[in-house]
Amino acid sequence: MWRRNSKNCFLIGLFAAAFFAENAWGQSGVIPDVTISVGNAAASGNSEDAVSATLRLILLISAVSFLPAVVLTTTCFTRIAVVMGMTRTALGTQQLPPNTVITGLALFLTFSIMNPIFTKMYEEGAKPYLDNQMGGEEALEKTLAPLKGFLVRHAREKDLGLFLHITETEIPEDVKDVPMTVAVPAFVLSELNTAFQIGFLIALPFLVLDMVVSSVLTSMSMITLPPVVISL
Repeated sequence: MWRRNSKNCFLIGLFAAAFFAENAWGQSGVIPDVTISVGNAAASGNSEDAVSATLRLILLISAVSFLPAVVLTTTCFTRIAVVMGMTRTALGTQQLPPNTVITGLALFLTFSIMNPIFTKMYEEGAKPYLDNQMGGEEALEKTLAPLKGFLVRHAREKDLGLFLHITETEIPEDVKDVPMTVAVPAFVLSELNTAFQIGFLIALPFLVLDMVVSSVLTSMSMITLPPVVISL
């Protein structure tokens, strides 16, 4: 009986709370207006600054999304990663060092090697633009000039000529006139070619050593022994 009365009291209290809450919510209230502004553009009435800030933010987010592709195609990261991967294969260590270690080491070596180029790009193009001393198009051209010089300087003439022919572009008289659509793929192709040449030169002594060891083991009828016993 006591449990039934307690249950009834609980239900009555619940309905009463819902009734009073509904009456409270049903009272007339004033919903405050919400105004969203970007910086001080709304206060000063300068809408052009707000649009410019928004466009800068959009361009920055877009640039960050393309950052991995830029690092892979416009720096020496490709050469370092390929050479280290082929060296690991030549040593026969399977997954030692792991891919994470190789990628991290290649990334830090890339930033160390490319640091002078990045510094020059920032000082000649990005910094004047951020200080409102230069327009957007001029800043982009000044920023890409050191990078373009690096790409063309380390690309083979054969690869540059190939992509100039593919894109039907006239042979430029100056490095500054080489379009990025030609400089980037020519640089990547040259880097891959150089990386495989270096990797082959590193792997060649290990290949000769493997052939000598296999010949000795075959002549001694020890070819069936496990590699662990042979290494001991």
